[in-house]
Amino acid sequence: MPGYAIAHLTNIDFNADIVEYLERIDATFTPFGGKFLVHGPGQTVKEGPADSNFVVVEFPTREAAQAWYDSPAYQAILPLRTNNSTGTAVIAEDCGDDHIATDILEELQG
Repeated sequence: MPGYAIAHLTNIDFNADIVEYLERIDATFTPFGGKFLVHGPGQTVKEGPADSNFVVVEFPTREAAQAWYDSPAYQAILPLRTNNSTGTAVIAEDCGDDHIATDILEELQG
């Protein structure tokens, strides 16, 4: 099952550090099979802060997503983003093709 690195970023200061982060991040995906699914323009905020931006990166597995995030290459550039934005980042797994909303009720109850 694919894994995902998902970020909800706000208050992004598009300065030289962010430019460097963007110039370097793609190379950090390569060893782990990552690719952007959602990134940059083309997002319409329907709820929440208007200055927010979502990023979704797909990896072959959740373990690959976690290994990418923990990798020395990504950790070396991470402060370029975290020092110039606020937000939340998560690693998540694909819930599968047959998942329906109420499936989580079983997990919560049992």
